Amino acid sequence: MIDLKLLRERPDEVMATYRERLFDDAAADTARELLDLDTRRRQIVATSDEVKQKRNTQSAAVGREKDPDQRAKLIAEMDDYKGEIAQADQALAALDAQIQTLALQLPNLPDPSVPQGRTDAENRVVREVGEKRAIANPKPHWELNEKLGLIDFERGVKISGTRFYLLQGAGARLQRALITWMLDVHIEQGYTEIYPPYMVKGECLVGTGQLPKFADTVYRDIEEDFYFVPTAEVPVTNMYRDEVLPADSLPIKHVAYTACFRREKMAHGKDTRGIKRGHQFDKVEMVKFVAPENSNAELDSLIGDAEEILKRLEIPYRVIEMVTGDLSFSACKKLDLEAWAPGCNEWLEVSSCSSFGDFQARRAMIRCKSGKDKPRFVHTLNGSGLALPRTMIAVLETYQQPDGSVVIPKVLRPYMGGIETLSVKG
Repeated sequence: MIDLKLLRERPDEVMATYRERLFDDAAADTARELLDLDTRRRQIVATSDEVKQKRNTQSAAVGREKDPDQRAKLIAEMDDYKGEIAQADQALAALDAQIQTLALQLPNLPDPSVPQGRTDAENRVVREVGEKRAIANPKPHWELNEKLGLIDFERGVKISGTRFYLLQGAGARLQRALITWMLDVHIEQGYTEIYPPYMVKGECLVGTGQLPKFADTVYRDIEEDFYFVPTAEVPVTNMYRDEVLPADSLPIKHVAYTACFRREKMAHGKDTRGIKRGHQFDKVEMVKFVAPENSNAELDSLIGDAEEILKRLEIPYRVIEMVTGDLSFSACKKLDLEAWAPGCNEWLEVSSCSSFGDFQARRAMIRCKSGKDKPRFVHTLNGSGLALPRTMIAVLETYQQPDGSVVIPKVLRPYMGGIETLSVKG
């Protein structure tokens, strides 16, 4: 949620940012409408305060008046004031609801450091790390699976429908090994592990920005009004909803594994092969709560923590900086990590590392306070460390051998019971 004070004080700048940096004329129009409603609200508040002052003055006069007739007249006038105040309160309640609805529709404003651009084609490669392995005729993971038997596509569809699959045997074990190892690495980096619920209340999704804007992409249990988490970012961020944190407790760094549930709405036939896209997937997520003045440095640190996973796996990757037009709804700055998948012959996004500024903290009312200072909103950040199954795709395709077997990366072998190779079925 953007700062209404900022909109009041610098409306032209805010609306120009929406139009010229985010290329979002609708958001600029919404901001103008929000400003008009806020102006009306402040006018009603000012008028109501004047009436309340008159009522208070009249009340004092009633107490001093001895003449019964004059006293009755003053009381009648007080009743008129009460009616005006009640009408103002009703108007304010209606305006507050409208203001809240509009404010929740506005995307975050980009950080000044984010390069301007309209589409993802303008995103910038910040760095590329690692050498791509020389593999003769590399196979995609779904072809490797034909000999390794790690994934059962047909039974996954039989059980749950399209975009579902089963991991079995060494495939299930490899995914579990990746998750456990990634959690351990991030714990070494100073993160506290959280095991959160996979279902949350609607206000949690409002707090992190998925609702109301993206209601059609989340799964919901309508009977009890629970939502299945699209990412661990949602429950972990909302741990501190409506709280004032001690300033000296920052930064707070959490890491959490969850299954994630998201409706995949895309063109028919796009990315349908293999396990790149699904309605359910696993992810290890890092979430930070930081002081505003440390936000950019903490984002750099978060990106480094996610990169460490790819470095230890010895998988080539690159870091991509999003331009303004490709930012997510809630992010003010975002960089993606993409792992190289030689069988698919493409870079796969395995992590989005985002800074939200105080956007989520305003929606979820997460603040910090030092001594006698006024509470202020924290900044929130998160990043995948990393997302599955794409990380597993990169492992399988990077470590494939000519006979179709796959060598297990050294860092994962202790988590695989010492297994060094996924062998082709006899």
